[in-house]
Amino acid sequence: MTSLEDLFHALLQELYSAEEQLLKALPKFARRSSNPKLRRALTDHESETEGHLQRLEQVFEMIGTPAAGSGCEAVAAIIAKGEAIASEASVHTVRDAGMLAAVQATEHYEIASYGTLVAWAELLDESQVVRLLRQTLDEEKKADLLLTEIANGSVNEAAQMA
Repeated sequence: MTSLEDLFHALLQELYSAEEQLLKALPKFARRSSNPKLRRALTDHESETEGHLQRLEQVFEMIGTPAAGSGCEAVAAIIAKGEAIASEASVHTVRDAGMLAAVQATEHYEIASYGTLVAWAELLDESQVVRLLRQTLDEEKKADLLLTEIANGSVNEAAQMA
């Protein structure tokens, strides 16, 4: 890599991979969840994630690069940990707390990455790209807030009482 544009493209590809991985994981976590609010949030975020992928595809088209993920080891590791917790937790409330934590960790990764991409796109004078990325960033922040509300409102306390 020799330029900010190279960094931008690399992170964009990594984030595309992260969204693809999350899209596969969310329905599995939703099926395993015993908490109705968590299940609903995961299901809703699945459809949002499809929209995130579509927006990323638009961004790739705008910058003249094929839409492709380059692998995102960070999100793969977080999802693997969430899947391990989902398999190993024998108490459903503990499983819910662990899965929620994993999904929220992916949200934090995405918030950081989309924030970086927005800043770089601004520097690269890609105003239409900025608009699309900022829209997704805002949705990721809302998802994080909802997950925090669900965790603090019922999931963590139920796990603690188990």
